[in-house]
Amino acid sequence: MSVVEQYARAHLVSDAVIPEDAAVPVMLRYDSDDDPRSVRVALPGPHEWTVARSLLEQGLRAPTASGDVRVWPCGRVQAVVEFHSAQGVSVVQFESKALLRFLRRTYMATAPVSH
Repeated sequence: MSVVEQYARAHLVSDAVIPEDAAVPVMLRYDSDDDPRSVRVALPGPHEWTVARSLLEQGLRAPTASGDVRVWPCGRVQAVVEFHSAQGVSVVQFESKALLRFLRRTYMATAPVSH
């Protein structure tokens, strides 16, 4: 069982009643037994999204989207993840390094062990 969890500070812009551009802790979680191709992104409150791990990785280099999730680079050091739902839109701006560090840890956790 390989579980990787990491908190990342992010700026959140949302249709919900949240102070504009507030820095919030976002939980990034990967569980290879649950779904080896996906990660979970837990925003403050009851908001949790399942995102393809490859979508996050691709979105660090170029704009990409899948279903209700869009990811794109924002300058050289930030990335934006946009979540759409019936309740509204949440836009989360991360430091790219935080996402890269998390993704690297998920790939290391599932790397084949050589003897």
